[in-house]
Amino acid sequence: MIQDRIKEKLLQAFEPLHLEVVNESYMHNVPAGSESHFKVVIVSEQFEGQRLIGRHRAVNAVLADELAKDIHALAMHTYTESEWQNLFDGAPSTPSCRGGSKLG
Repeated sequence: MIQDRIKEKLLQAFEPLHLEVVNESYMHNVPAGSESHFKVVIVSEQFEGQRLIGRHRAVNAVLADELAKDIHALAMHTYTESEWQNLFDGAPSTPSCRGGSKLG
């Protein structure tokens, strides 16, 4: 499963304090059972001192193969430990899909 592969790679690369990998493909206009749209919530000490763009580039680099072949969309929520502790409701919810064609 792509979801499991994403989780394993992020665990190895970032040793996160918190990690969620959510398959949100069901929220999009894709065939049932698809693994094409994901949301990642990751809290890592490695993000200390990094700007948001640097954090996202680091995640993109780890998941380069999956992004090139399997993943159509990846929502990333990257936090330091202190940022995560200051969130009251956790990471933001993903907005509803605005359409698009079926992948096949």
